[in-house]
Amino acid sequence: MENQPSGRRAFIKKTGLLSIGIMVARFPVWGSSVFAAGYPKHNIPAEKNIDPKWIATLYKRSTATAYKKSKNELRYIGMPVGGLHAGTVYVGGDGRLWLWQIYNETFEGAQEGIEPKIVNWNDGTTVRKIRPRDGSAYIEPAIADNKRILDQGFALKTTVAGKTIIKELSADHWDEVIFTGSYPLADIVYTSKDFPLEVRLKVYSPFIPLDAEKSALPATILRVQVLNNSTKALPVDLIGWMENGVNKVSGKPGSGSKTNTVSFGAASVDIVSGFTTTDVNLSNASDHGSMCFTYHGNGGKANPALDPWPVETVDFNQSKAQTAKVDGDEKLVGGISLSQMLAPGKTMQADYSISWHFNNVNPKLKKLVKDAEQGYHYASRFKDARAVSDFIKTNFNELTSGTELWNNTWNSSTLPHWFLERTFLNIGTLATANTYRFASGRFWSWEGVGACAGTCTHVWQYAHAMARIFPSLERDLRERVDLGIGFVKDTGAIIFRGENETRPAIDGQAGTILRFYREHQMNRDDAFLKTNWAKIKLAVQFMLAQDKNGDGMTDTPMENTLDAVWEGEIAWIVGLCIAAASAAQAMATEVGDTDFAALCKAYVEKGRNNMERELFNGEYFIHRPDAVQGRKKLGSYNTCHIDQVYGQSWAFQVGLPRVLDEKKTRSALHALWKYNFTMDVGPYIKTHIGGRPYALSGEGGMVMNTNPHNEEAPFGEDVSWQLGYFHECMSGFEHQVAAHMMAEGMHEESLILTNRIHDRYHAAKRNPYNEIECSDHYARAMASYGTYLSACGFSYHGPKGIIGFGPKWNKENFAAAFTAAEGWGSYRQKLQGSAQVHQLQLKYGTLRLNEIRLEKIAKLDPKRVKVNLMGKIINAVIAGKGEQFNIRLAQEITIQKGQTLEISIS
Repeated sequence: MENQPSGRRAFIKKTGLLSIGIMVARFPVWGSSVFAAGYPKHNIPAEKNIDPKWIATLYKRSTATAYKKSKNELRYIGMPVGGLHAGTVYVGGDGRLWLWQIYNETFEGAQEGIEPKIVNWNDGTTVRKIRPRDGSAYIEPAIADNKRILDQGFALKTTVAGKTIIKELSADHWDEVIFTGSYPLADIVYTSKDFPLEVRLKVYSPFIPLDAEKSALPATILRVQVLNNSTKALPVDLIGWMENGVNKVSGKPGSGSKTNTVSFGAASVDIVSGFTTTDVNLSNASDHGSMCFTYHGNGGKANPALDPWPVETVDFNQSKAQTAKVDGDEKLVGGISLSQMLAPGKTMQADYSISWHFNNVNPKLKKLVKDAEQGYHYASRFKDARAVSDFIKTNFNELTSGTELWNNTWNSSTLPHWFLERTFLNIGTLATANTYRFASGRFWSWEGVGACAGTCTHVWQYAHAMARIFPSLERDLRERVDLGIGFVKDTGAIIFRGENETRPAIDGQAGTILRFYREHQMNRDDAFLKTNWAKIKLAVQFMLAQDKNGDGMTDTPMENTLDAVWEGEIAWIVGLCIAAASAAQAMATEVGDTDFAALCKAYVEKGRNNMERELFNGEYFIHRPDAVQGRKKLGSYNTCHIDQVYGQSWAFQVGLPRVLDEKKTRSALHALWKYNFTMDVGPYIKTHIGGRPYALSGEGGMVMNTNPHNEEAPFGEDVSWQLGYFHECMSGFEHQVAAHMMAEGMHEESLILTNRIHDRYHAAKRNPYNEIECSDHYARAMASYGTYLSACGFSYHGPKGIIGFGPKWNKENFAAAFTAAEGWGSYRQKLQGSAQVHQLQLKYGTLRLNEIRLEKIAKLDPKRVKVNLMGKIINAVIAGKGEQFNIRLAQEITIQKGQTLEISIS
């Protein structure tokens, strides 16, 4: 969570109990009443009284979520549409780009969040000041019209009944604008009554899973399609424009000149934007660089300086001078237009792109991260924005078709559209100013935009999306940081913020061990594991050593994601370490380290037995106090904590054997549902104040930690500021629980919880594409992809060539996308008479297989299996027990792009 200054840490450690006055002064986001005598009564209703008819709608395929002008749903929308690690560019609800945090200016202590503002929030008893890291954008979301730092847009001109009409692609110019956004692609449709033209705008940055390079372009592609709905041919003039954004912030009168230069290619037109200056301060400013606005096609006409402004009839179809220059603080907008006589029922299409190149790293970031001194990764590939544009031109078909192929593959699922949207969109965090990639190739991030440095292990270990979509980034992060600059060679400790910290965190350590196993599974071979095994083993040994009394339950006080050092044996930390030891056992077995595998196995067995016996209260898992400290310090103790069975949740994500008893685990999940989930958090946050506002009255969610049995001082005797976390709804943790519930077969509860998060981020209330925790686009929210994997029952082991599926509902007719180490595609299964048929359709790359793990669709006694790869029969045997089939191939096969593997079981 929050990376608190060392002085604050030391102060808390030294004083133990902080006075109310000091706490309120130092940490105004947490109200003084948190520390009042007595504790508010638990008031989350055990019976949820949810309409079964409404629940039934959650399972329906339905249609993609569409936000409309007519419903006032457009103003907060901001889907990231820049490349990975290239800053933040949003597309708004009406298709115009906004925010433009591409200058590397977001920084802790300088500009935090998407909008550096502090807002007032009435929590029901008092008014508190909420910073970006506390959720100011949740209380008062940024409005697109207020954050259009750079002028960009499109307009079209036509003649109807002798009258010339100009319409901009903005909400004000159309009767209806409908925004449909399935990340990474935004689709906006513009219509007006009695107007013959309908416009569709598609906006995205190239996004191709497994290709972390082509998905990391500092660029946005905009495809405009104009449909003539009339019975007559119409003249259509289309113009797109882009403001020169170079030195937008730092440029001053007389300090230099903004320049636009037109360049014509074989089938393209560019307007290259720059800034000429002799002022060293300006040339070193973070907003000094270049931009390029490009039309990809024939017949384009460019104007380096649109004047008059805004667009008027005279601006269409003009080719003026090829260069334009204005003073450093003046506005310079270039436009590219084209004309066509559009026949009835026909569509005109125009492709544009915007690229940028700003490589002056914030000096403060250079102090934080040595790798930042050499600049950004995209600048090591491209010398300027024009070079980015040239790359797009050369690879345009691959970039656009690959992105749209993934989008179509993802959405050609039988899973509900809303579910597909919510579980995937958080990977858009990688395309915001929350993440960086430096010239060395290193990936680095905040927790949320501009807040809490150092790619924090105890936050990022929840985030499953990047490892499954861009696994090369995660592998590099493991090697370069967790086993590199953040690795303590003498002990095996992993510093939880790399060079930005000095200590390990116990949950970060365990979670990273599990990530080692996941990254091994998402690799094509065992090179990653074998190369790094010695260090991985040492990291595991460090974790095992934190069990002081040898009972398999870690009990060494150490930092965790709730920013405190808890004493005692804590169910969620104990279980996570058990899961990590199970992963270590699997890795040790694969590398042939049998003695260490046996050691890990013994730890798992002892820890599991003791955890189930000593930390299970008959209903859920708890925190046993330290024998000496007792309940003096902050902890969850006998309360119901959201992460209490997190280890088992992780085990499902990487296909490990169970690490906790199924009955007790499900009981714990049911307790979380009973005591922590509510369809309206209003009554709870009104009485249990002190948390940050990540869910408001009238909204549903799962509270972090509750006191269902109304104990006095339930969280310890010495209250510290971190108690505020317990009263919040943080979506990253909620997604973790939803993923676990889904894996355990509690798909109804999982869908309801996920849907309540989806509803909290409905466009009528705030930006659907920005899940907020400690600042905007919080990394932990990428845990949502785990819920998708659980819904598919997906398992994969690349080096062994094993893939598996076991969907949680709609088993008779199921389809969903999948990614593997070297390829991705679509999986389908159907019940056809007395046989069940399974298909793997590869859309990209290759897929190497030795074994396919499936589940029974119906009551079937399998006698025959037929495996067919594009007409070639593959010899196979069927094995397994219970509900699972293991289809073992007689020989290893490799499925190529465009091929389908079909398995028929009868």
